[in-house]
Amino acid sequence: MIKRFNSFAEFYPFYLSQHQNNICRALHYIGSSLVIFMLAIVLYSGQWLLLLSLPVIGYGFAWLGHFVFEKNRPATFEYPLYSLLADWVMYFAAIRRKIKM
Repeated sequence: MIKRFNSFAEFYPFYLSQHQNNICRALHYIGSSLVIFMLAIVLYSGQWLLLLSLPVIGYGFAWLGHFVFEKNRPATFEYPLYSLLADWVMYFAAIRRKIKM
């Protein structure tokens, strides 16, 4: 049975528990950084079709981390919006050194 979370505050500790492997977290950070970089390229160049690459870049790195290194199923499949938000919260917390890189 899948646990149901009633709020993001309930979900986020679970999300972090699914990211214990250092390589998995690093791949998330790489993917998120590349998403920001690609978004900047799109905004600068006006090549709006490149926006289609953002999910591939972001999720590609993250899912590689989960399937190969963390050996778990990404929370994205059950909680897509909470997972997307949690990924960015984790990313910026790592940048601010609030959690381990």
